[in-house]
Amino acid sequence: MIYILFIYWYPIKENRTTFLIISFLLGFLIDIFSDTLAINTAATITIAYLRPTIMRFVFGVNYEFQSFKLNNSTKAQQFTFLTLLILIHHIVFFTLEIFSFANSLLIIQKTFAIGLASLVLGLLFSTLFSTKKE
Repeated sequence: MIYILFIYWYPIKENRTTFLIISFLLGFLIDIFSDTLAINTAATITIAYLRPTIMRFVFGVNYEFQSFKLNNSTKAQQFTFLTLLILIHHIVFFTLEIFSFANSLLIIQKTFAIGLASLVLGLLFSTLFSTKKE
């Protein structure tokens, strides 16, 4: 589930309504092609909506003044931000997919297993496509 990187890389100062609409369309297109009945849309909209809260938690005062760029933040902050996005997305996704509290252990197992794979791929792609600092 590498499409979470779109929400990770989306510019901070852009219009939030446009961002939510684009995130909805992204999740909807993934649902159409993977036949998952709006599960991706719900999970994608959830993390797009919670993104400012997650950024405020991870980046603190810098986010409040919007005086930073994601590339200028520390690797630990970038890692934490991506991890929280993936974790929230996967919890929502697998809870809606399984939709049974009797299978809570299965939800947790799938969240962490696929979340770990998504995190590794996300870190590889973000390293691959990042601009080098001098």
